[in-house]
Amino acid sequence: MCPTAIRCAGYLALALLANAPQAGATAAAAQASSEYRIRLREYQQARAAFEEEASAYWNSIVEKRRGRNAKRRDHLAIGLEDYVLTQPPVYTGPKRPVNPEGEPAPEPRPREQRIIPLVGDLLRAAYEHFQWSPQKPASEVEFKRAYARVASAAGLTREQAVRVYSFETGGNGNYDMQSGLRGGRAISTAIGYNQLLTTNSVELLAEQGQEFVRELSQRTAQLSGPQRKAMDQKIAVLKRMVAYARSVPDDWSAHERLADTPQGWALHAMVLDIDVGPLLQTHKLLTSVIFARAKGFTRPLTAAELEMMNLTGDGTGFDMVTMPRAMREEVPTSNFFQRAGYERNPVAIRHNTVAKLLAVTDSRMDSNSGLPGAKDLAAAF
Repeated sequence: MCPTAIRCAGYLALALLANAPQAGATAAAAQASSEYRIRLREYQQARAAFEEEASAYWNSIVEKRRGRNAKRRDHLAIGLEDYVLTQPPVYTGPKRPVNPEGEPAPEPRPREQRIIPLVGDLLRAAYEHFQWSPQKPASEVEFKRAYARVASAAGLTREQAVRVYSFETGGNGNYDMQSGLRGGRAISTAIGYNQLLTTNSVELLAEQGQEFVRELSQRTAQLSGPQRKAMDQKIAVLKRMVAYARSVPDDWSAHERLADTPQGWALHAMVLDIDVGPLLQTHKLLTSVIFARAKGFTRPLTAAELEMMNLTGDGTGFDMVTMPRAMREEVPTSNFFQRAGYERNPVAIRHNTVAKLLAVTDSRMDSNSGLPGAKDLAAAF
């Protein structure tokens, strides 16, 4: 009980003043929460509308591709009407608002991290699983000369080989260059002049390995002593690797699963060998040339066209390189991608027609062909 009425009134006033900031903060928080819910609803509606539009667009890409494939099987002409001629929709709505109360922490998803082997890992795997180490060149120029000999004999031109090398390696790459190597980590298993993936090496050994064995066997006739013994050992290892590569069905997904094992890494180490590496590098490009010829494409592929097949796969790349030049100006690059792949590819987005994509590829080849590595390769032919 208060001693006096005046003192009680003072206490009440002080209590009201003390509670005023708290009440104001509560009201502000409620207002912020209400505004957030309104903005979130607007964002969700805009995003849902965009996703509906985007899904329809990418479904039409798939349908058009199926239609083109059917026409090719029936030997019918492909025209502009067989492609989607508009660019993919771009989301322009509001950004997702920030929750003033903080977003709940997402549920952790257990996900197995894929290990990307480095060159050292490939060498260890080759030794552990096949008791073998690739024969390194005495110099970079020696590897370039070996590659040039094999590529020329296979029918690849100097322009094709040098310009693809210039694009893939930046014009100065070594035979053991690994893609995106930074601080002891790599973004890919791609290695060498044509940046072969582990799966490429497995697939080439499975499909062309017997030819590689014949090629090396012919070379042994010119060797003697320790060189002959080393080549015989290499051929024996190569035969075992070819058998292992052919132990799974001959399709990309099966080869990819095998390539993602230590034994698959061991097979990829062959790309570093002075004798087998040039064969693998050459046949990576040669398979695209052979694919085009088998489809009735008679003129030589330009380096940029060959690179399209090298980058996107023979079927997709062939779709682009057989397109009449006038159509290339009008057909968006999105026709040759899955949605996820396209949205991760800033080059295809920025250079968004076939003509522009080929032009930027040619431009990069032009600028990189003047660098020392590219000049050395050109001189090796």
